[in-house]
Amino acid sequence: MSIAIRDANPNDAQAICRIYNPHVLNTIVTFEEAEIGVREMTERIERITAAFPWLVTESDCAFAGYAYATKYNERVGYRHTVVTTVYVDETMQGRGVGTALYRALLERLAGRSIRAAIGIVALPNPASIALHEKCGFRKVAHLDQAGIKFGRWIDVGYWQILL
Repeated sequence: MSIAIRDANPNDAQAICRIYNPHVLNTIVTFEEAEIGVREMTERIERITAAFPWLVTESDCAFAGYAYATKYNERVGYRHTVVTTVYVDETMQGRGVGTALYRALLERLAGRSIRAAIGIVALPNPASIALHEKCGFRKVAHLDQAGIKFGRWIDVGYWQILL
C-alpha cells in the first residue's frame, strides 16, 4: 500500500466531509452534533491553512484521511502551542495511515517553531489514545464530564508532545 501526503486545498472539502460526518452523527469523538456541509468545510480549510498545516493523504489513489493543527488559545502567549486533529477513513484504519499523517503534521509544526502539540480525546477512545502514544504524545490531563453528546456526559483527555 502506498501513501501520498500533500497539503489540503478547498477541493478536498467533499472527501473530508465524507470521512468526518459519520463521526459527527454516530460517535463521541467530536462534540459537533450536526453534519458539516461542503461549503462550511471549504471555509474551515481556507481559514486554517492561512496559518497552519492541513494535510491529506491518499492511499492507492483513494482519499484516506486528513490531519491539521489549529490555535490552542487566542492569547498571544500560547502562539507556540496548537491543537491537532487526525481522522482516517474507517476502511483505512489500522494500516498506518493515521501514524503517517500525524508524523508528517508534527514534522511540519516543528518547522514552524511550534513548541507543543495537544491532542484532545473524547473518552473512551482506545484507537486515538494508541495513535497519540505511538506518535510520542503523553497524557497530561483528564477532565471529567467535560462534554455532552447523545444525552450523556463524556470525559476528555489531553495528550501532549513537545516538539
